[in-house]
Amino acid sequence: MKDFFEGIAWLFEEILFYPFDALRALELESWFAANFMNWLFLLVGFVAFFYWMKQLKKFNDNNEEDRDPSAHSFLG
Repeated sequence: MKDFFEGIAWLFEEILFYPFDALRALELESWFAANFMNWLFLLVGFVAFFYWMKQLKKFNDNNEEDRDPSAHSFLG
């Protein structure tokens, strides 16, 4: 049974964590390159946010939203 758990530990330490070890080594050379995925996620988030705001403005300009305070049952 001990060999089974040591096998799992070896799998994670040597194989599955290899990309993180590579990023840790890359950070010593270039911080921006090591955080590339973070920058990519941040960019996708900004694009989604601005698209969402554009769509909200479009619906607001068309007066498609019911702004009555009792428009929804959970409001009153």
